[in-house]
Amino acid sequence: MIERTGLPLVISAPSGTGKSTLIARLRQEFPAFAFSISCTTRAPRPGEIHGKDYYFLDKKTFLQRRDNHFFAEWASVHGNLYGTPLEATQTILAQGKDIIFDIDVQGARQLKQTLPQSCFVFLFPPSLKALESRLVKRGTDSREVIAKRLANARDEINQCDLFEFWIINDDLDTAYEELRAVYLAARARAIHRPGLKQTLLAT
Repeated sequence: MIERTGLPLVISAPSGTGKSTLIARLRQEFPAFAFSISCTTRAPRPGEIHGKDYYFLDKKTFLQRRDNHFFAEWASVHGNLYGTPLEATQTILAQGKDIIFDIDVQGARQLKQTLPQSCFVFLFPPSLKALESRLVKRGTDSREVIAKRLANARDEINQCDLFEFWIINDDLDTAYEELRAVYLAARARAIHRPGLKQTLLAT
């Protein structure tokens, strides 16, 4: 078997688009996806283990690592810092294991620089009206929070040109088939088989 390098699959979408459902379905069909353990400055929750769930860092250490280009991407979320270690991620990919990044547009923009071999997918709702309806039906957010999520959705959609593939999640099964097809096609890109030509010609 000729070795291949792993694929970083980067998926972004406005809140309420169905990204988590589609990613869970992809993981279920392809359970070999590897996990990259993130760093965070938030406190561990009950049952979480350092080095397994997250690497728990104090803010000073996190910022030092950020300034030393330790992270493939990092972000501030609800007052806490989160980051994906670059070297550890590159090691996983070098072993031929694929990684899913469930990430916002800000993080995807950073990964364009640090992991340019990634496959970038943006998921759209069928319309902003449909997205609002989904957010309301969830029943988990106030009207003010929903209004903020819709404003954020407009901003994220305005940045969709960053992504190679666009998928509209109008029908879940159709959206999944498109995401699955993108993933399988991206795995076959020449960049993930760097030694294929030389190996075949040498034999």
